[in-house]
Amino acid sequence: MKKIEIIITLGPASINKKFFNFINSKRVSLVRLNMSHVKLSKLEEKIKFIKKHCKIPVCIDTEGAQIRTVLNGSKLMNIKEGNKLKISKKNKKLNFYPNEVFNLLKKNDLLDVGFEGLQLKVLRKSKDIIILKCTNSGTIENNKGVHLKNRKIKLNFVTEKDLQAIKIAKKFNIKNFALSFTNSSSDMIKFCNLLPKDKKFFKIETMNGLKSINYFFKKQKNFLIDRGDLSKDIGIENVPLAQRLIFKRSKKFRNINIAVATNFLESMITKPYPTRAEVNDIYNSLEMGAKGLVLAGETAMGKHPIECVKLLSKIISVFKSKKKFYV
Repeated sequence: MKKIEIIITLGPASINKKFFNFINSKRVSLVRLNMSHVKLSKLEEKIKFIKKHCKIPVCIDTEGAQIRTVLNGSKLMNIKEGNKLKISKKNKKLNFYPNEVFNLLKKNDLLDVGFEGLQLKVLRKSKDIIILKCTNSGTIENNKGVHLKNRKIKLNFVTEKDLQAIKIAKKFNIKNFALSFTNSSSDMIKFCNLLPKDKKFFKIETMNGLKSINYFFKKQKNFLIDRGDLSKDIGIENVPLAQRLIFKRSKKFRNINIAVATNFLESMITKPYPTRAEVNDIYNSLEMGAKGLVLAGETAMGKHPIECVKLLSKIISVFKSKKKFYV
């Protein structure tokens, strides 16, 4: 059986000597820096610390082609149904990122913000101002993903921040990079041209990515299913079907490596133990053919990052041993 990799997302809970001392002796294959949540000004400092205390290769995960919120001055805004919001190009408190999004939005666009139900509709738009109306209550926080529900817009395959992050990573001989929101053959080709000699992972998290899956498997070998953003794009009820479809298609090609991410041990962000559903989800993903399992919020910001890695290792060991239980 081919090695099953554990990929760890680093964050405030895990960029420390204690955690690195633990994972250095475990089966962890890759540590991931998600540029959607890492400030560019802090990246070099973080890489230096990781390189000094961690033996495991680092992967830079790009922001990619996603709309995000920009909220300055407060941690969150509570928005009630019927409330109106004003966004302008000069507005420093609330806006969207990257900057090109402002020009791409249109009247009647429907925006799904974050993962807690907030929905906004574009009522009016002029050259410098957008008026939004809340159609479903929720909260706006800084740097939350925004999904345009009614249509697709074309964003650049990487952001300017991504390009700067790649330059910094190259200074430290980092050789692993992931492209978020791989939507098309064009995205894949451009990323390969940008990083011709490095190991590349292509993240499947949109309907466009699913539609291009056969082309992707013909051209590249390493993929990651991000079920969080995928659920926003295709509907959470369709994610199990999509995950199975991706693995089924991969069987027609040689040497395809697929890792799976999102919510494996979500309850362990706050609790020291998982739910039975989470353990079953992990085992099911392995049975489908996952060659890698990704911990995200569990290790980036959770209270029990070490326990999460231990548990994932145990489940992988049980899966590989093919234990039999007799009643």
